[in-house]
Amino acid sequence: MLSLSDLDVDNRRVFVRVDFNVPLDADGTVRDDTRIRAALPTLRTLRERGARLVVASHLGRPKGEFDPSLAMEPVGARLAELLECEVRVPSDEVVGDGVRKLVADSTNKQVVLLQNLRFHPGETKNDPDFAAALAELADAYVNDAFGASHRAHASVVGVPAAVADHAPGLLLERELKSLRRLTDDPQRPFAAIVGGAKVSDKLGVLVALVERFGAGDALLIGGAMANTFLAAAGADMGGSLQEKDRYADCKTVLEKAAARDVQVVLPTDVLVATSLDAAQAQHIRLGAGSLGEDDMALDIGPDSVQRFAQVLGRAKTIFWNGPMGLFENEAFAQGTLGIANAVAQSAAFSVVGGGDSVAALHQSGLAEAIDHVSTGGGASLELIEGKVLPGVAALAPVATIDGEQA
Repeated sequence: MLSLSDLDVDNRRVFVRVDFNVPLDADGTVRDDTRIRAALPTLRTLRERGARLVVASHLGRPKGEFDPSLAMEPVGARLAELLECEVRVPSDEVVGDGVRKLVADSTNKQVVLLQNLRFHPGETKNDPDFAAALAELADAYVNDAFGASHRAHASVVGVPAAVADHAPGLLLERELKSLRRLTDDPQRPFAAIVGGAKVSDKLGVLVALVERFGAGDALLIGGAMANTFLAAAGADMGGSLQEKDRYADCKTVLEKAAARDVQVVLPTDVLVATSLDAAQAQHIRLGAGSLGEDDMALDIGPDSVQRFAQVLGRAKTIFWNGPMGLFENEAFAQGTLGIANAVAQSAAFSVVGGGDSVAALHQSGLAEAIDHVSTGGGASLELIEGKVLPGVAALAPVATIDGEQA
């Protein structure tokens, strides 16, 4: 595919799909601008080259209708501060005469931020009419929204299909380059840490990793999904969250790992409580103690953190996605923070994705020690699983016959 430098953008309308799906405070201000900052290199490069920017993103899940609490004005205000320029936002419509005029009246280096794409029902349905209306605003198209590239939405696949000049942004290029170091030819030993609530959410990537791994590689499993693995192996996990209908899947993963001599590391101790908002935790070593009927395992324990850290210390490639426990409760955040520290201290090439994993890095001040912090949890998992991301496939060169589009 073309690169950003290949595009002719001077005084042309460049439609840039970004992922500005950021959290907002109750007063409407942006609480965390990480995703906005991630797109700045692409936006600044295009402005410096004289582009007329038409920036577009979704925000939340407004279900195809206008929701003032999810309007883009606060995002536009923060973007204006970071770019140090005016950012104009249409009041309520995503496409239409008013938007077309706003874009038509823009000049080079000016920025228009479209209203929340998901205010229009055609976005998530990849409606061809909506895609065509967006494409009317563009002379060239850039996708810098890795976090949305696993969705076949109108702004992700419909617009580049209608705009011949299209390329990935700098963020998307960096994501693909870093993640392909995990999938194509990783240095070994390769250690993957997978956490979160449900095995069902990450079964595909668990299987893909084990089938790609070999002797000496390791799969470390934490979070509530570890409860299901432990229960499948015969442990009594009390009142812990688990998926009983996934026991067979867990056994399959363990069997595949054993057949390939892949080490699977599960927690040997946990922190438990009978309430999700408990201020204190009880430490239980699995096998030596037992969980009560109402006890919930809400974090991996210190022994498990140490065992995980030993494996990570030997690794040359590390991928981490998902928390080790109920990270939002300080009483159950130590497992996740401990893993963040172990990954940061490792000399391995490291990639971290997923909201809570990334939040732990930022909270502990360790993000700078990671080689690549991914902006797309679901997209990164699907890429590692081996799936083709629709938003990436849409950037392939348009086939031509005798100079005409095929």
